[in-house]
Amino acid sequence: MSRLIPFAWLLFIGVSWGMTQPLTKIAVSGGYQPLGMIFWQMLISMLVLGVINMLRRRPLPLDWRVIGFYIAFALIGTVIPNAASYKAYTVLPSGIMSLLLSLIPMMAFPIALILGLDRFSIKRMAGLSLGLFAILMIIGVPDALPNAAMLAFIPLGLIPSLMYAFEGNFVARFGTGGAGPLQLLLGASIAGVVITGPIAVGTGQWINPIHVWDIADFALIASALIHTLVYTLYVMIVRNYGPVFSVQVSYVVTASGLGWAMLILGERYSGPIWLALVVMFVGIYLVSPDLKSKKNDGESQSR
Repeated sequence: MSRLIPFAWLLFIGVSWGMTQPLTKIAVSGGYQPLGMIFWQMLISMLVLGVINMLRRRPLPLDWRVIGFYIAFALIGTVIPNAASYKAYTVLPSGIMSLLLSLIPMMAFPIALILGLDRFSIKRMAGLSLGLFAILMIIGVPDALPNAAMLAFIPLGLIPSLMYAFEGNFVARFGTGGAGPLQLLLGASIAGVVITGPIAVGTGQWINPIHVWDIADFALIASALIHTLVYTLYVMIVRNYGPVFSVQVSYVVTASGLGWAMLILGERYSGPIWLALVVMFVGIYLVSPDLKSKKNDGESQSR
């Protein structure tokens, strides 16, 4: 029974993370602009992580070097990808965004090659090729998308995956500036609040919380809370079971993202979309590090 515990955590995290996709779709339906939404998302993350960090009694590092890391991660991990995704969500179905996010491991591999963090592998390159093929199925097969006008937003929807893939390689190459994973996310949340707040006010994207709240407001708060808490749990399983095991959460996030979108939003998808999902899953499997050969190494690094 104890062997099932890691998989139970993986399933819970993936299903919860997948729920944030349709919640984000609902949040953007309120007509809010990206920077205003990002400000409140990061403020909620800052408050939740601040409480967690205080309970852990871990002081937040504040030297100039680590502050630079906070700013970099705020931009790479939240501000830029979320600004792009919030715009894409206004047009693209939530399930399609879930599919595009599944490309993170495939995009991470070529970046790792460029940075000298990984070695060339025919198997993993085949996985990358399948990911590209899946994208071609979405944009190239007639009637794959409900509306042909959605095609123009696919590149925008790919930006988050690219930024998250770069973020992971950035950590592998440069570290976290001396901060722990949760400290880094807390510092990045604080930096994000400082960055996006004034810009949101200056550009007319500020969201005044003093109004009659509707479903979009509650969806934004729920998405931010779920994302923050689930990320905290994800750090836990990476630390306890290793990064190679934990990367398998990609399958669950993608599948549950489509499932939640069908259940909550009533979305339905064409045959080519489901076929693209299968192709992407095979691609994720091929591009992921070998679980058997790297399990011990991954676990030792995570500790």
